[in-house]
Amino acid sequence: MAQLHELTVQELSEKLAKKEISSKELTIHFINRTERLDDKTRAYISINQDNALKQAEQADKLLAKGDCHIMTGIPIALKDIYCVDGGRTTCASRMLENFIAPYHATVTAKILSANMPLLGKLNMDEFAMGSTTKTSYFGYTHNPWDLQAIPGGSSGGSAAAIAAGLTPLSVGTDTGGSIRQPASCCGITGLKPTYGVVSRWGQIAFASSLDQGGPMAKSAVDCAFLLDVISGYDEKDSTSIEQPETSTTKHLEDSIKGLKIGVPYHLFEDNKEVVGEENIQHLKQAIELYQSLGCEIIDITINNLDSAIAAYYIIASAEASSNLSRYDGVRYGYRCENPVDLTDLYKRTRSEGFGEEVKRRLMIGTYVLSAGYFDAYYLQAQKVRQIITNEFKQLFSQVNTILLPTKPGSAFNLDSNDQDPVSIYMEDIFTIPINLAGLPALSMPIGFDNIKRPLGMQLIGNYKEEHLLLNLSHHYQKETDWHKQTPPNFS
Repeated sequence: MAQLHELTVQELSEKLAKKEISSKELTIHFINRTERLDDKTRAYISINQDNALKQAEQADKLLAKGDCHIMTGIPIALKDIYCVDGGRTTCASRMLENFIAPYHATVTAKILSANMPLLGKLNMDEFAMGSTTKTSYFGYTHNPWDLQAIPGGSSGGSAAAIAAGLTPLSVGTDTGGSIRQPASCCGITGLKPTYGVVSRWGQIAFASSLDQGGPMAKSAVDCAFLLDVISGYDEKDSTSIEQPETSTTKHLEDSIKGLKIGVPYHLFEDNKEVVGEENIQHLKQAIELYQSLGCEIIDITINNLDSAIAAYYIIASAEASSNLSRYDGVRYGYRCENPVDLTDLYKRTRSEGFGEEVKRRLMIGTYVLSAGYFDAYYLQAQKVRQIITNEFKQLFSQVNTILLPTKPGSAFNLDSNDQDPVSIYMEDIFTIPINLAGLPALSMPIGFDNIKRPLGMQLIGNYKEEHLLLNLSHHYQKETDWHKQTPPNFS
């Protein structure tokens, strides 16, 4: 018989509705697992035990009346980038180590309005800058499938916690792959929605034109349930998309026969050493499965991947240098001791409060925005961004979705690539173009490599077609069980 942490959200919701378990019992189950097992993964930055139990008790009262949301009583943990009123929100940085948020992020408010107990806050790369969760001020998070491997990043704590059964759900953020890449590393499902579908209000900013929150869970169905909770127009967020209320879950069982899936086979052939032979084999098996389900596979060409990486790191770093200028030691956050003057306050606060990767990107961003370099770098990067956006528009006139690897191969070792940030940047080669274009994309598990580390596949959709990606992923997951696999030491 499956244990509670092995059940899907849909199965847990049914048990709650039938009074087979209570939300308080379910919440205690995940808190106890976290207390017992999180010293292995270090997925959590903080645990919200007392408040979570109070929220679970309130959910149980609503469940007893039978007048509640399908997600009522389902526990969740948030990436520590979302503000929680009266709670610590650190963004995994010394700069915000003791910051207490004075309001709820819109995502937080929506989750609490659905009466989902908030278990705690999860580890991440500092200010979401990284692909490993190694840049966190609070220490590394370990991959539950192999504790010597990275969990991916920047939402690595979220992915690791779900894979280890320490939470059934999380909301991560994705600036250049930060939901999809850790989802691939940890063998879970993660969705980056269309830019503007999920409000960014109260989400601590990295790169404002690229950041996008989204659901992370074991399956596409669970992601769909959570997306329906957190999505929607928010008047407090100027980038939020005005759109009619829709239910993603209503489309999960739609037929996929006749859907056209674009596959850039040339990328597999040209990048065999990067993608990995095992990854390619699993991707081809997934393509064959979609063909057997009635989808049409169309060979397409995608250009500008290498240019996308260069454009992304210019644009993201430029926006970060602007967003993070607010951390000056004056208003809130870390402040250096005994500054001799204002210049010393700024310099020492930022040099002591930010980690190396954040400082690296802030220096790049300040440089490309400076007089004499703006046109040569930042303006050119924006032109490349438009070229990439136009290319995707052209491709989606031919196909319904595009299939790609999520990342090159499986998770690498925690002690790898420490001295080579450029090689780490290349981890995002297949995810970055989607953020530049503002498109939705989903990563799901498709197998393991020869050392039993998960591999992921990415589906990319046209604007506001999250339902199609979840629909395609759900049909794949009905035919396979990769998403049901549990790390051996976390069963």
